[in-house]
Amino acid sequence: MTRTAIAAASLLILAACSPGPIEKRTEDALRASMLDALERHIQDAAENPGPQTATRGPDRSDSLQIRPEHLELIQQDYSVEGYLADLRSADTQSDPETAPPTPEELFGTDLYGNAPTTLDVSLERAIANALEHNLDIQIARFVPAIAEAVYVSNEARFDWVFSTGVTWEDNDQPSVGPGFLSLSSVNSADQSVGWTAGLDRQLETGGSFGVSQSLVYADERNSAFGAVGSPNPAASLGYTLDYAQPLLRGFGSDAALAELRLSRNAERREISSLRQTLNTSLTDVENAYWDLVSAYRDLVIQHRLLQRGIRTRDDIIARRVQDARQAQVADAISRVERRKGDLLSAQTTLRNTSDRLKALINDPDLPVGSEILLIPVDAPLDEPVEFSLVEAITTAAEQRPEMEQALLNIDDASIQQALARNARLPRLDLQAQLQMLTLDENAGETYQQNFETEFIDSFLFGLTFEQPLGNRLGEAEYRRRRLERMQSVVAYRSTVQGIVVEVKGALNALVTNARLIEQARLSRIAQGEALRTLQVEKRLTDAGYSVERLNIELNQQESLAAAERSESAAIIDYNRAIANLHAATGTTLQRNRIDFVVPDANQLEPGTGPLDYTPPATPPATPPSAPDDEDG
Repeated sequence: MTRTAIAAASLLILAACSPGPIEKRTEDALRASMLDALERHIQDAAENPGPQTATRGPDRSDSLQIRPEHLELIQQDYSVEGYLADLRSADTQSDPETAPPTPEELFGTDLYGNAPTTLDVSLERAIANALEHNLDIQIARFVPAIAEAVYVSNEARFDWVFSTGVTWEDNDQPSVGPGFLSLSSVNSADQSVGWTAGLDRQLETGGSFGVSQSLVYADERNSAFGAVGSPNPAASLGYTLDYAQPLLRGFGSDAALAELRLSRNAERREISSLRQTLNTSLTDVENAYWDLVSAYRDLVIQHRLLQRGIRTRDDIIARRVQDARQAQVADAISRVERRKGDLLSAQTTLRNTSDRLKALINDPDLPVGSEILLIPVDAPLDEPVEFSLVEAITTAAEQRPEMEQALLNIDDASIQQALARNARLPRLDLQAQLQMLTLDENAGETYQQNFETEFIDSFLFGLTFEQPLGNRLGEAEYRRRRLERMQSVVAYRSTVQGIVVEVKGALNALVTNARLIEQARLSRIAQGEALRTLQVEKRLTDAGYSVERLNIELNQQESLAAAERSESAAIIDYNRAIANLHAATGTTLQRNRIDFVVPDANQLEPGTGPLDYTPPATPPATPPSAPDDEDG
């Protein structure tokens, strides 16, 4: 991949992840950091961009020099696949040695001592149920809605606020009268009704603006010669305009919109975290399903090993009257009892693995406390898989939620740094107020006069200044935010490196296990041929029925079982590697054809359906990121 292609991918990621236009120097720095972080890790892979194939390689069965009809027999009678095919056929055969086991013989009994109740489950059903019922997903899907509510609450700080109030006052009280009238006191009485209404708003420049109206209707009475003012009663109407604006510290959108921008980033981070939870949870479900497949196959292998051992043990006991020594009989009995114990352990492992899968699925019809035993019906696949290291890394850079989160952390640090830079400035605040007042006999004439004649009652203009001596707090906070921003850039590079390690690890596991499948298959075929030969010799010759040869047969049975486990483990690990590769590249949802749909608060009510989550086609517009400064 050329540097131009990497740059295009980087710009695509940056455009998708950043909350808005970024100041040019900051954008250039982020792009350069992204280019460097990606290019350093894919430099070697870019020289070989063509797709590679993870495959088990060509069939090398001919190298074992086994006749074709024997190979077919081995595949049918000496492999776990053949035995599972017999179990799935559910044919009750007349030969007790080849008849399929009953569920109780194969799975044992449940905690209550009853025959187990089994339920077939496919991988597709497990993933679908987990998507709808998994508790981690249900918890995570609430978080973006909560973060959205926080963003709306911060955005609401800039909404217009309407206020109004009504007052009524009636005063009747004595007061000191004029001395020349020889009156010790006079009574004064008045009553008034007031109404106020106003609109206020926080401005994106950091200031505030308000407009209010007050209407007061007053009726004044005085008992001293009826001396009252004129006009009486009277109505006064006043308008007040208030404006306050920081001129240095707190000025501008960097300071006023910082919390809004941070909450927008927090909302997008939680959306990204939900997508990450979906990827992780579904990958865990798939791995748990393959664990169940592995446990089931191990149980089948162990059960068949026990049945073979029982038949050989009985053959050795039958030869006690001829040439079998007591030590040989005891050894055969010991091996069978050990295999019974191994079968019990395999049954317990299957039940525990089934419960772990039930916990991840969390299907209401399959509570973890039930004794229903899940049985996998999907066989692991060993089909070849094409891959490209450079494509896998760039796909991970585009799809992994951690990349978006790392970029949002850089943007958060930039916003905090710009806010701290502004906080270093002295405080210089402007305050201006304009009041207009009209007066007449009643409210109607007052409003009419207000449109004809305006009386400016007062005008206020003021400045306040404040500066901490030394300004150590502001400088220390700014230094802290600068270091945090530098740290976030390094953390972004670390995220890229960690993702590359995960992708390479998944690809290495994919390629290795693909190759191991053929190696394990050849080993199992060879071990099956050895056991088949011993059994043929036992049927055809007296030498093959000797106790020594029967002991060899017991050993060969265990070797074949070990080879079957190795082959099963290689195939299952190959399927796990495929799931982990999609998790490493962030394409788990796409692989399972799941849309990432954003639910609103109404969709979070119980019984609203699957928990899919789909982002909008275009990210919502947000305020621009804080620009860097010359020493940032």
